[in-house]
Order: sequence, then structure tokens, then C-alpha cells
Amino acid sequence: MAVNKKYWQSVEELKEGSIVETLSKNEFIEEIPIDEFLGDKKTLESSSTSRRDFLKYVGFTTAAASLAACEGPVRKSIPYVVKPDDTIVGVPDWYASSIGDGFDFANVLVKTREGRPILVMPNKEANASTNARIHASVLSLYDVALRLQEPQNKESVLSWKEAHSQIKAKLTQLKDNNEPVVLLTGTLASPSTEKIISDFITAYPNTKHIVYDAVSESGAADAFETVYGKRALPNYDFSKAEVIASIGADFLGDWHGGFEKSYVQGRKPETGKMSYHVQLEANMSLTGANSDKRINAKPSEQVFALINLYNAITGANLPSKETSIDKEVKELAVTLQKAGSKGVVVTGLNDKNAQLIALAINKALNSEIINAANPIYKRQGNDAAMSQFVSDLNAGKISGVITYNVNPAYTVANTKDFIEGLKKTKLSVALSTQKDETAVLAQYALPTPHYLESWGDVLTSEGNYGLMQPTISPLFNTLPFQEVLLNWSNAEEQNYYKVLKSFWSTNVLEGKSWNTALENGFFKKENAAKDVTANSIDVNTAAQKLVSSTKPSKYELNLYVSTGLGDGKQANNPWLQEFPDPITRVSWDNYLSVSMADSKELGFDNPVQDNGAIDGNYANVTVNGVTINNIPVIVQPGQAKGSVGLALGYGRKQGLKKEMQVGVNAYPFLIDGNNVQYNVSIEKASGWHQFACPQVQKTIAGRHDILKVASLKEVNDKNLDPKHTWNKEAEVSYDHKEVEAKSVDLWDPHNRDLGHHFNLSIDLTSCTGCGACVIACHAENNVPVVGKHEVRVGRDMHWLRIDRYYSSKVETREEAVKMGLERGDLFDALENSAENPTVTFQPMMCQHCNHAPCETVCPVAATSHGRQGQNQMAYNRCVGTRYCANNCPYRVRRFNWFKYAENKEFDFNMNNEYGRMVLNPDVVVRSRGVMEKCSMCIQMTQATILKAKREKRPVNKDEFQTACSSACTTGAMVFGDVNNEEDTVASLKEDRRAFHVLDYLGIKPNVVYQVKVKNTNEV
Repeated sequence: MAVNKKYWQSVEELKEGSIVETLSKNEFIEEIPIDEFLGDKKTLESSSTSRRDFLKYVGFTTAAASLAACEGPVRKSIPYVVKPDDTIVGVPDWYASSIGDGFDFANVLVKTREGRPILVMPNKEANASTNARIHASVLSLYDVALRLQEPQNKESVLSWKEAHSQIKAKLTQLKDNNEPVVLLTGTLASPSTEKIISDFITAYPNTKHIVYDAVSESGAADAFETVYGKRALPNYDFSKAEVIASIGADFLGDWHGGFEKSYVQGRKPETGKMSYHVQLEANMSLTGANSDKRINAKPSEQVFALINLYNAITGANLPSKETSIDKEVKELAVTLQKAGSKGVVVTGLNDKNAQLIALAINKALNSEIINAANPIYKRQGNDAAMSQFVSDLNAGKISGVITYNVNPAYTVANTKDFIEGLKKTKLSVALSTQKDETAVLAQYALPTPHYLESWGDVLTSEGNYGLMQPTISPLFNTLPFQEVLLNWSNAEEQNYYKVLKSFWSTNVLEGKSWNTALENGFFKKENAAKDVTANSIDVNTAAQKLVSSTKPSKYELNLYVSTGLGDGKQANNPWLQEFPDPITRVSWDNYLSVSMADSKELGFDNPVQDNGAIDGNYANVTVNGVTINNIPVIVQPGQAKGSVGLALGYGRKQGLKKEMQVGVNAYPFLIDGNNVQYNVSIEKASGWHQFACPQVQKTIAGRHDILKVASLKEVNDKNLDPKHTWNKEAEVSYDHKEVEAKSVDLWDPHNRDLGHHFNLSIDLTSCTGCGACVIACHAENNVPVVGKHEVRVGRDMHWLRIDRYYSSKVETREEAVKMGLERGDLFDALENSAENPTVTFQPMMCQHCNHAPCETVCPVAATSHGRQGQNQMAYNRCVGTRYCANNCPYRVRRFNWFKYAENKEFDFNMNNEYGRMVLNPDVVVRSRGVMEKCSMCIQMTQATILKAKREKRPVNKDEFQTACSSACTTGAMVFGDVNNEEDTVASLKEDRRAFHVLDYLGIKPNVVYQVKVKNTNEV
């Protein structure tokens, strides 16, 4: 497999005479606007200094380094007058806590410095999985622009005492008149909070609690409740699976909260076995990109494919229709039958009947992968109850509304009905951390704390509890939602911490220690999972209803949540806005993804400009009479013909900074919570949209052999020598002979006998491309946010990027000539492959080469090699020649064009006193005009060495970590000391799947990759 692929990143690369080919030869696509960084905006307008003149004046001398060093501002710090006993200045504190914001739930570890949370990591002792949003949530704590800071009655500020008094009086009046009140919350998954809500309803029996999720999985919860009698979601252990069939379920993304950890555990090539994963989907998703076989299927075809799969497995004859993928469905049925109880079928269709059929298929297979006895409590929203509520509200049947942790004025499809209905109520209260669209409409807006300021608990699945504890004193005048309800209920105890501790002692801990649970951040009940009895499923009725509700049309819409923004709660978080989508690589936008075939018919295109920037057309889209105009369009390889995709969570305005008000609000299309919509019409609109997309920037100069991919069959074949087959070692010409590249050296070797020698191993099989490592790197290393325009012109500052490559079966142009393909024929062949390409993700950061070409060319010795293997940067020596970037074959160095901190031109977190609280004091905030890059978190490795030294011991096995390796919950990234034979990375470096990118250059990187292995289901 490794020798018959051509890797490409952009649709534009497939076009003859493409500008991308020109860009690949131009390593520096951006101009060098020296004028822009010589002064402020006002003086720049009249500046005419050229780069040549600038360098002529300063010269390549130590004077230049001195000049750069003098630019840093002088700062004075104020020491503690009385230092807290439990605080050691310069030493971080770690708290075990949990996040539960209604959409994301996880057990986490929180790093604080002098009382400031600065980093969120997964609590791996709790087997936790985290995503990019969870890592970025620490920045949302300091969102002074969006956070609600004081209790308010419309525009006037109240004291909490006044707010309680006024609201309790109105609640009592509504209770006395028996007028209906609705408490509307998101999924809480908090047993103690649910008990408090129950007591509140006892105090006010005219109140009804409705759970509403903006991005719903109500269909799955409804189906589970019908079959098993409990409102929850089925759990899946993909590590046990031999065959996984997913019909539109992005279970490596946000479906049921994600299953990436168990999925990767079942795909370990070193065991000789991997699950065989088949994905049927319309949008190219993270899950589809990682699958072994991906089948393009528009949403209506997915419905009929699900029923046809049931028929093929059981021999039944449920009502359905023929599809263009019936052959593949029959083959999948045979594969699943062969796997039997080791097979599983999941579907992401938010329809109760579709979920019932999926449950019925798993029952027919007697699947061991699905676990109904250990259900998930992450998504509890009820679409039917929410729809009825909005209808009753608009009809004036609801007298009081209390919302918590939801923003229906932004997220419900029929927003107008909700807003008009809210105006008719006698009491409306919004308890929220944000001054969002709902909070500004309510009569009372009451601020609640961020989860990092709160006590609380979560129950993510049966028996798996998490504790939430405050890691910082409240920044604003907030009160926990629970204490507000306790006050309104006139409870005896109104301190939520005491109520929580008492609840856990009585209902959770089973006699175990509260302090131990608090220290661990989680508690697992022994034997919590119980046998369940399943009710029979009326599959005939389910199939009939499913078929009748499916309305195939020329174009069908698939609504989804992006990996970065999710449901939109953190839309004002610049880390997430600048986070490139793993598939499209677009940041700062949502867009209509269209197949290549449909783009030709509709006239859509994504031309690349001469600086690498991508443009796109606009589309006006109408769904069931609702129109959204001017949606930018991305032509997406792998998008099913006849389908379009659009991400939710964008287009927010209220409370967001101007820079963050990007994208379009797609929630008006989410009718009845259904993520699939039919009766879609699309028309091309005028104008061009400018995307911020590093798609064809930072290229590796058009080189091939960037990736190595092998089949499981090849890896398991003991007769094959990896070095000469699927993991060929690079060869170079030496003395007129082809020899192994590593045997030829232009540099003298470093002495590595003493001390540590750090390496980072990245398993491309285990890397799902989720991007959690990217945000963790941002947080740990004070990486600046530069904004949409700067990303667009190639000036993003990410120290770590995840390159996404598509692959085709034509390896090189020379190979194409041998096959008889030239010019147009070649591009036609590539384009046919692009209808449904294979996808591979590759994290790319500084490779810390032992023979680094950047070090050779630096005229001021700003970049040098450390004894521990790290390529180091002395920022105050760097004068910004960028010679090192020109000489880097991996395109991983970033030139700091501007001053990003305390600069109104870059109004992000570093431009306000609250946002700067997230900065890591162990890492300098870089000044403009210097080159920066991955440091292998040198501050973390040195802290580990010093810790061991203080404790008078050697560094423990696998004790060394970087931000990216700590954040990686799948274990794809492993960091350590190769001089310590016990460290895992030492054996991974010598593994038969190990290779270095562009190893024929002979620069000996300290980052080693493991060949990606795919299970092609070959015998």
C-alpha cells in the first residue's frame, strides 16, 4: 500500500496548471512587510523602509541581537506580602475535577499557577477522554466580554438579595394561582443537582422540568427508553469489536460523547488484529476519515441502507427501497454475520425508529459490543417535550420560564416563536455564565460560575461519577445554580458544598472516604452495572414509520457539529475559532460542504490565490421554506453526491467580540432537532468569500514519501522484510551506489552517551486527527491567536499542526507516464479518486533534528542544539532573518510578524487583563520579529528533572511528558527518554513500524512516526 499512493491536500492540486504547483516551489508564500512591524499603525502609513535597507542598517552582528533584546518591556512584579501557606511561588498546583457543560463531559486535571487555572488535561487515572473544546475551556473562564458578571433585571444591576426576594415572590404567586412554570435546562448528568431540582419541584409543584439539548440525540434516548425502560444512551466497547458498521454516526467526534479511546484500543497492529471499520456517511467526518472502508451515501440512502442491512442479516422483508450502494450493504451484512457477537452497528440518524432498527440488528447479531447495562447519561434532551414547550409558550400557556445552561433564543429552529412566547410570560429568569441571546431577553439574568469556579458532580455512565471542585475564587458576582434553587426552595441547608458532600456520603461513596474521592476527582461504584431486560422491538412498525418520514430529494442537508466549536457555547473562544477543522483545514468559519460533482453542476469553486489563500462562492440555501443567504461554499472531496453539510454553532452575535462574530447560524435548519433535512434547494449567490485555510500553505515542497501506509495483511506477513517492502528505508546515491541514507552523514554526531535524549513517537494508526494536542500546545506554550486575516495569508502561529492528506492510487507523474496517463488524463484519474479519497492525519511539529539544517544557517546562533536532543531557540538573539525557516524541510517554524500581546490590532485573550491570566509564567510571551516553534515543552522536561533531583531519585519510567503527549487520550503520542531503555519511546523508536519523515535528507529527527496500518479485510 505504501508504494502506490499519491498524497495531496487540496482539490486545487488536481487541476492542470494549478497555482498550487507554483506555490509548492515557493517556500515563502507571504510577502515580507517590514513596514508593518517597524512602527505603530499611524507611522506605518508613511513608512517606506525596505527589508534590504533594514538589514543594511542593523547588520548581521551582535548589535542586532542586542537591539532585539532591548525591545522587551520592563515589568515589575509585586510579591506576596503574606504568602499563602499552601502556595509555593513558581510551583504549579494540580486539581482533579470534572467538566459538565451540557455538551462536553469528562474527568480532568487542572493546572493552576498562583491561583490561576492555566491548563486542562485528561485525568487518565479515570480513563478520561478529552477533546479540543475541553482543553480550550480554561480560556472561556477568563472571557470578560461574554461572561455575565452581576445579577440584572433587564438593564439594571441587582444585589443577589434583591433578586432572590423579587423572584421568590413571583414564584409564590404563580404557585398560589397554579400557573405553569417550566424549568428548562441542558443535560445535567448531575445526581446531586437532579435531587435539588426534585426538591424545588416539591416546593413549587406547578413547575415542570424539561431537558433540552441544542444538538440533540433524542432519537437514541427515546429508543433506549422504549427498549430498556430508562432514558439514557447505549454504551459501546469498540475495543472488543471485530467489525464496526457505522451509518452516519461520528463516534470519534461527538456522537454519544465520543468513543475514540476504546476504538483505538481495538486497532493495535502489534497484536496482529484490528477491527474492520466500515463507514456509510454523507459528510466526510473524523470517523469516516479513520475508517477502513468508507461508502458515500446521502442521508436518504443511509435510511434505506439501514433497513436493507437488517433485512440481509435477518432474512426479513421490512419495507424499504433499493439504493446505489445495495451491493456494498450486502457485503457488509455477510461480514457482520461472520463476526457474529463481535460485530456492531451504530447510526447517527436522530430518529427513534432508525435507532430501534439499529438496536434490533445488534440483537440479531447478539452483539457483545453494545452494553445496555452500563448506559451513558450525557445526552438527555427530549425533542418532543421541547417542541411542545415552545408551542405552549407561544400560545401563552406558560406563565413562568427559568432557563439554566441553555440558550434557546439562539439554538431553537423556530426562534421567533420562542422569543414571542417569552414576552408573554409573567416571569422569565435566565441563569447563565454568559450574557447570551436568552439572558438579554429574560426579565432576570443571574450569573452562574464557570465549572472551574464551582462545586458539582457528574454521572457520565452507570457507576462512573466525577467530582467538580473550584480551582479559583469566583471572578465575578456569581452564585451556583444549585444554591439559587436551594434558596428559592427555602431549604434548611443552602450551602451547595455541604449538600453535595452529604449527598455523596449517603448515595454514592458506599462508606468510602470523601477526601479520597475529592483528591482523585472521580469515584467508581463497584458492580454498578446491572442486568437489564429488553422489551421486544416492533421493527415492522419502526421501518414503516422511518420510510414514510424519509423524503428523498435532489439535495439533502446533513447538519453536524464542528470539532472546534461544538454546539457554539464557546463561540467567543479565540483558540477554538482559530483551530483548523481536521477535515477541511478551515478556521474562523462554517460553510456549505459540497461534493465535487455537485460543485460543477452548481458552479461552485475554491480558487487559490498567489499567496496560498483560498476563496469560495456563496450559496443561498432554502430548507422547508427557511432560507439562509450567503453561506460560503467549500468543495469537499468525499462529500456524497446530492448531499451538503453545514456546521452548527456559528453565527452568534450577542456578547461576542467583533472578531468572533463569524459564520452563519444554521440552527434555523435544525427543525424538530433532526440532523437530516430534505427538500433542500441551493442557488449560487454573487460575490467571493475569503477563507482562512492553511490548506496549501506550509507545504512540504511537493515531496512524496511523507507518509507510509500499510495493510494489516502486509504487517502480519512475517515473510516480508519491512525495510524492503512496506516500510522501506530511504536510499541515496553515494560513490555511484545506492546506499541507506542513514549510513551517509554530512555532520559529526552528537555525543549522546550521558544524560537524557528526548524523542517523541507518533502512531499514525492511533491518531484520529481530533486536534486536542493542538489546543493543549496553545495553552501550555502561550501560542498567540493572530486572527482570520493573518491565518489567511499564511501567518498562523500554531506550533503544532495536523496535516490532513488525501491519497490516490497514482504515485508520481513518472508513474503516470508509465501507466499511459499524461496531463488531462492524469488529473482525471486523480479527480475520480477524489470523489471518495483515503484520508491520513499526520501531526507535524519541529522534528528536533540531531543534524538540524536550521542550526547550520542561523547567522546569529539563535537556534542551537541541546545535549538532550531538543532544538532550542534563544529569542533575544533572533533577528528574524528567517534563514532557518527557509532551510527547514518540514515548514514548522513560525515568524512572529507582530506584537500579539497587549495590542488592540489583535484583540484576543492577550489583549485584556483577564485573558492574560491564562498565560503560563514558565514560557515567555514572544516579542515581534523573532522565529518560534515547538520546544518539546522544554519547561516541562526541566521541571521533571528538577522534581526528581529534589526527591533524590532518578526520573521514573515514562515520567517525562509534553503538552501534546499528555493531551492525547488515544496514546498516539508517546514522549520520553531513549537513553532510558525502560521508557516506552525507546522501544517504539526501534519498532518495525518506525520511520522518520523525509529521512533521506539525513538530518536524523527526534520525532519518529509509526506507519499507519489499515485493515483492508483481506484474508
